[in-house]
Amino acid sequence: MGRGVSEPAWTVGIEEEYLIVDPDSRNLAADPPESIWGECERRLAGQQVSPEFLRSQIEIGTPVCANIGEARESLVHLRRTVAEVVGEHGLALIAASTHPFAEWDHQKHTGKARYDEIARDLQAVVRRLLICGMHVHVGIDNKDLRIDLMNQVVYFLPHLLALSTSSPFWRGQETGLRSYRLTVFDALPRTGFPDQFGSFSEYQRLVDTLVEAGCIEDGTKLWWDVRPSARYPTIEMRIADVCTRVEDALTVAALFVCLLRMLYRLRRRNQRWRVYPPSLIAENRWLAQRHGETAGLIDFGLPSKVPFADLLEEIIDLVAEDAEHLGCTKEVLHAREIVRRGTSAGRQLVVYQEAKAAGADQAEALRAVVDMLIRETLAVGD
Repeated sequence: MGRGVSEPAWTVGIEEEYLIVDPDSRNLAADPPESIWGECERRLAGQQVSPEFLRSQIEIGTPVCANIGEARESLVHLRRTVAEVVGEHGLALIAASTHPFAEWDHQKHTGKARYDEIARDLQAVVRRLLICGMHVHVGIDNKDLRIDLMNQVVYFLPHLLALSTSSPFWRGQETGLRSYRLTVFDALPRTGFPDQFGSFSEYQRLVDTLVEAGCIEDGTKLWWDVRPSARYPTIEMRIADVCTRVEDALTVAALFVCLLRMLYRLRRRNQRWRVYPPSLIAENRWLAQRHGETAGLIDFGLPSKVPFADLLEEIIDLVAEDAEHLGCTKEVLHAREIVRRGTSAGRQLVVYQEAKAAGADQAEALRAVVDMLIRETLAVGD
């Protein structure tokens, strides 16, 4: 099984969704000026920038990048340019998967045919979708290889989620979760982990069945945590919260591409990562959603919970050869720094708790969190 498939180029593309806020009230800008998108498109010609489902959101996407270094340059440029344009309109940008206190029912959805259709189809479920995520595409031309690696990489998705969490608040309340975003997103159909497929043809038959039944128009309506992209020859990782700091985003992307290459190396030796029951991996997904990097995930080979820092060291060892080959060892090792200082979710909670301890009321403490998010969204470096 391992022979006869040439090594992919491992190209990378990163998509991120941001929230647009009023720097005075710190609340969302529910109806920002249309001119923002036109000016972003003018300054970022050839790069992806567009409205998202809600008008208070904006989405960017890097071009196809040969490596993580190229992705870094593009992502930094995109964040800075969009923030600059938004700032010229008297607004600010935050990279977080939920806003600390905004109300979803105060938002307006973007007037676009695709979004109008989604709103009609999904009703209140999608109106609550005041969340942002990060998607990482890795280029793999061979369709069956795409499916084989997707089946195996599911095991590691909770680990990537744990490193990215940025949504501890919802509608002005501490949720007790590090990634509340997933509780909102999971209300949509066709979310969570994908099925296991024996081939790309088998996957395509599922898509065709849903299309012929009138449930979806195409594979873009499969909103799994990882999927074969319906638009590009890539595997698309979708489980991650959007990372507030760009360095953290690049680490999550680097780990994803390195894990795929590690699994490809196993395949070349006629080996593979063990595929565990989805219900077991879903338990790790929940633990990552609940605790982020601060607790443990299950090592199914033991089986017992293992501190996340220990699991991370095992992953770093697993992909060391791949990180060196792909030129992203620095980004992979930065995962240790994320665990040391905490993800965005943890830092948001610290700012909130410190503000409350200093005498701030609930509203003031939540505004302090927004201020931190505005600062860190444009922070570059450790």
